[in-house]
Amino acid sequence: MITYDQINEDFKENFLGLSSLAIIASTCIGSIAVMMSLSSGNGFLPMFLVFLSVAVCCAHLVAFLSVQKPKIILNLLIVSLVVNSLLILVNFFI
Repeated sequence: MITYDQINEDFKENFLGLSSLAIIASTCIGSIAVMMSLSSGNGFLPMFLVFLSVAVCCAHLVAFLSVQKPKIILNLLIVSLVVNSLLILVNFFI
């Protein structure tokens, strides 16, 4: 947890700059996940994966816009990046 604590402290110190980069990273990875999900077709599973990707990206964005604590925003960023990265990997095998 030492790395997480260091990232959390750095995120608190440089909150505005890193938040803007985090929003860009989250939405870029999310858009790649959505693109790959939609390339699989338009059935129930691809649309559910699109919903999941959009939901986690929006949760991160809403936390920033509603001025939540930096730790909450960082945790949602990590969740967004992990979920969207997993969606990208899953879509390689579908």
